[in-house]
Amino acid sequence: MSKLVPVVLALMIATPSFAGNLATPMIEPEVIAQDTAATSSGGGLLIPIFLLLFVAAAASSSGGATQVSCAGLTQC
Repeated sequence: MSKLVPVVLALMIATPSFAGNLATPMIEPEVIAQDTAATSSGGGLLIPIFLLLFVAAAASSSGGATQVSCAGLTQC
């Protein structure tokens, strides 16, 4: 009986340590939904193209001195 009490006591203390499993837990992968809205790939080029056209139009309109017609005037 004197040996039985320590053995029972040791088994009662050691029981929680055997409660778990050594196998790796199976974790399901998280599904992440990606927004697939249709966007144009040339959206980043639109502003520089308009800027280039604006600069080209401004440069062509101020290309030189304006000519003044003196038709019908006595002094120009």
